[in-house]
Amino acid sequence: MVQMNIQNLLNQENVKENIEVTHSDVGSATAADADYFFLDPTLETAAAGLPEDKVIILKSLVDANELKEKVNAILDKEGIAHD
Repeated sequence: MVQMNIQNLLNQENVKENIEVTHSDVGSATAADADYFFLDPTLETAAAGLPEDKVIILKSLVDANELKEKVNAILDKEGIAHD
């Protein structure tokens, strides 16, 4: 669900960069697997081996405003154009 919501948000924000959004289990994720990891708060302790600055905790997996705020902050940080 989060993967689909991020992909939809990137489309809505007219992001032209080629950004790959994938889904995986946090237990087998390594820092090399992704630039950022979006997680449910219940999985935060399972992500202890991932870089803290790359882990984005979503208080609600269905809150579109929270997701937009956090994704846009990353886009801005990375210098990726969006609406």
